Amino acid sequence: MSDEVFRAVARELGDGFPPENVLYPVNARLRASYPDGLTIADIIDVFLDDSAVGVRTALTSRLRQWDAESVETWVGSTVPQSPERRARIYDLLGLPVDAHAEMDAHFPREGGPVVIAAQQPWDPWYTSERRREHDFYWRAYKRVLADKNWDEATIGKLDIATTEVVHRLADPTRPEPYQSKGLVVGYVQSGKTANFSGVVAKAIDAGYRLVIVLTGTIEILRSQTQRRLDMELVGRQNISAGVDDDYANDEDWRNGNFLEHEIDPNKTNEIPAIRRLTTSTFDYKSLLAGLSALHFETVDHSLPLNDPKNLYPSNIRIAVVKKNVSSLKKLVADLKKVPTELDQIPALIIDDEADQASVNTIDPKKMETEQIERTAINGQIAEILGLLKRAQYIGYTATPFANVFVDPEDSVNVFPSDFIVSLERPGPYMGGADFHDLDDVEDDDKTPANSNQKAYVRDLRSECDEDRSAEQLRALDSFVLTGAIKLFRESKGAKQYRHHTMLVHESVKQAEHDAVANDFKALWKSAGYSQAKSLSRLEKLWAEDFAVVSAARGSELANPSSFGVLEEFIGAAYDRISEGTSPVIVVNGAAEKDYKQDSLDFQERGVWKILVGGTKLSRGFTVEGLTITYYTRRTGQADTLMQMGRWFGFRPGYRDLVRLFIGRTVGGPAGADYDMYKAFEAIVRDEQEFRNELTRFSGVNEKGEPWVTPRDVPPMVFQQLPWLRPTARNKMFNADLVYRGMGGESFSFTMQPPRGDGSINARHFEAVTPLLKSLDETGSFNFVDKDDVSRSFTARYGIVPAHVVLEAVDQFEWANGWDFGPHREALSTAIESGLLEDFAVLLPYPKTREPIEIKGWHEKLPIVNRKRQEREYRTGFTGTAVRERDAIEHIAGSPKKNGGPLAGALHRKTRGALILVFANDPAPRQLKRAQAGPVDSRDFATLFSYALPHAAEPLGRIGFRVKQSGTGAIVDAN
Repeated sequence: MSDEVFRAVARELGDGFPPENVLYPVNARLRASYPDGLTIADIIDVFLDDSAVGVRTALTSRLRQWDAESVETWVGSTVPQSPERRARIYDLLGLPVDAHAEMDAHFPREGGPVVIAAQQPWDPWYTSERRREHDFYWRAYKRVLADKNWDEATIGKLDIATTEVVHRLADPTRPEPYQSKGLVVGYVQSGKTANFSGVVAKAIDAGYRLVIVLTGTIEILRSQTQRRLDMELVGRQNISAGVDDDYANDEDWRNGNFLEHEIDPNKTNEIPAIRRLTTSTFDYKSLLAGLSALHFETVDHSLPLNDPKNLYPSNIRIAVVKKNVSSLKKLVADLKKVPTELDQIPALIIDDEADQASVNTIDPKKMETEQIERTAINGQIAEILGLLKRAQYIGYTATPFANVFVDPEDSVNVFPSDFIVSLERPGPYMGGADFHDLDDVEDDDKTPANSNQKAYVRDLRSECDEDRSAEQLRALDSFVLTGAIKLFRESKGAKQYRHHTMLVHESVKQAEHDAVANDFKALWKSAGYSQAKSLSRLEKLWAEDFAVVSAARGSELANPSSFGVLEEFIGAAYDRISEGTSPVIVVNGAAEKDYKQDSLDFQERGVWKILVGGTKLSRGFTVEGLTITYYTRRTGQADTLMQMGRWFGFRPGYRDLVRLFIGRTVGGPAGADYDMYKAFEAIVRDEQEFRNELTRFSGVNEKGEPWVTPRDVPPMVFQQLPWLRPTARNKMFNADLVYRGMGGESFSFTMQPPRGDGSINARHFEAVTPLLKSLDETGSFNFVDKDDVSRSFTARYGIVPAHVVLEAVDQFEWANGWDFGPHREALSTAIESGLLEDFAVLLPYPKTREPIEIKGWHEKLPIVNRKRQEREYRTGFTGTAVRERDAIEHIAGSPKKNGGPLAGALHRKTRGALILVFANDPAPRQLKRAQAGPVDSRDFATLFSYALPHAAEPLGRIGFRVKQSGTGAIVDAN
């Protein structure tokens, strides 16, 4: 096909328009060159032609938008991101059914954010037409992202995610006020600010005229957020129109890196200007004589502000405010004096780090200053919502447990009663899962290529000061060495690494920060980086660690061929880090005058420093260029611990250099040791299971009703570690999950109590012996591995009546804080209703491990290795037969899985499927004997996964029972 054809087809794939038959308008455009016209087969050929880059890019973008659309009438009854939606799109484009499969192969569905929402009391208003009519600030923000080298796909996904949020807000022009309250759940350091900046841009385009962004409780975070919004959304013209010159010394301002709008909003009546009520240097202050800054302009005084005639010409006010009682009180006081009727002002409240300080945590038994302050902040937010009847509240957090646990009946709280949006994990993001081996790689098989732990994690296990100093020196050497590698890469054409930082987080106490900072300053002086004596030490570290990991994880980047090549850059890195007063900066709540050090300002200059701190560096604040982390602090709350994961984030051009030095034996109460790496792994798994639950039960059922609403979310949270609560107890709402059934989808039941003397293991094995006696056949089943390669495994199998399986699992004991009851209810209900008659039970036999003799049992059985948490963490295992689940889901009737011909032959409409796994669980000194046999049943655990018949619960179902509000936690956190 010619370029003329490609251009004609691409023009019919315009942004923001619905899918329509593409053949007729294309032929109209090509009438002169192609008088006989193209056929639909020709159009499909163009879509699939790799050389038609413009067409493929446009079609990919449009399909992404159309797959996600949720308000336009053309979608009919189809659900976003579903196969039915894609078929609907193809039909509207005029593509025949026999082309759908090939189109899907070339343009697979990308997915999108997960949404849990209540039904809204209005018709859809945020339509594509409305978006096209008012999009000045969104288009400007997209341009900024493109200039930051965001690719089209990433911007497109942000477009979808932000639209998903905005259309769940109330129409700012609607006659009756309505407050929508929602929560957006991202990942720590994953770009939540980009999302809420996009939401703000679209919201002000849509008509919201007062924007209040609530940041964390510290000024450094507020200032960082203000600057980013100013630089990427407010723009130079709007900033210059004010009286403040807070960016006079800012390097990016001087270099022209702040957004320059295509049209100056201050010189036209067609585009509203933005007026800042706060600056990068000043939090909200009482406006006093300048109160007119909050007086909204109107064209027709006979109409309210929210009438479109008045609303769209009116300018926008934006305030970025710390969650501090004094600042919020000033804002509340000024709002009460505003001459414009408050119930006419469409306002948007963005609550960043919404789980911090915003929720109502009052506890009569705890009247410490912090508790009073937090409750006071919640009261101020509630008062703002009370004053602004048209205010929409959106909380943003990576740790949502505090928000979903609060009492939805308490009007003072900011419970997300209207929607919860769980954002996708960004592709280049480096998060919790990237530092752990969640696929259970055997320890003996781990390499930097297949193990995240081997690649990025370095243990801290010191038992004396000498060992501690050696560990600190290795971390410091890693910081200098990675700085040298970055400079080497710059010399080979890599983009400049403006910031290069190391984070040291050992305590929340300021006095201890001083001591730690002094330790690292002394170590810096004695390490000898400016002398030849350090080179042999650094060369050994490079050869044993960084050269190996970079070869496995950063082969596409420039890497030195030898240490000699790198040597010249070590001195340069040392000089960069040594610049200024000290290589160390203490970042905490103390006054800056208390420290003789450089200021921490990522905006004004490049920062190559070691940062020592606590709370200021553990929530919300982005540590730019973070490469080396030294972490040994313990906390008893999962959300607090996750927020300390500052090593999460985007690491462009140096992902392979990131290292986490983390305490494996951190002291705690009563002399107990805590493994913080295991603790992080546990909450990463808990968080992922929570997100999986949201995914499973998002969307609507066959009646078009939501499967669950935000009020149903709290019981989906599970905690693995007894000492690590999801959030503070006074933030947890009491509710019970009483039924959980997903037809054709397996669930692993690994949440077993600590091993103890092994008697529980013995009882569990005895419980499943009736199932083992029924395994009278052997066969081969298929599964698809993580690389999408079809593989097979051998298993013994048999058919067991469902009531026998129920009797067996009823004898199992479970970890504190986890309830088998909802699963049992679904199991027994399916049996009683005749939808579940029997189970196909599989016992996989590993190819690389021989069966072992079992004491008291007549035959050898396969014993595999599965991770059981150590010491205090021995509350369960990390998985059963993860990859082999394809087979049981196929047997149970899942239309999405293929377990091979035998699995297909075993399928019956009323048959479930179960996998048994026996996992090594010996007493600490019996490991070798447990591996070799004969093995006592006390020394291995019985694990299982099962899937109910797909026909029993084809759409999935969960049920809740809400207790009286305010009665405590839903999990046993003792």
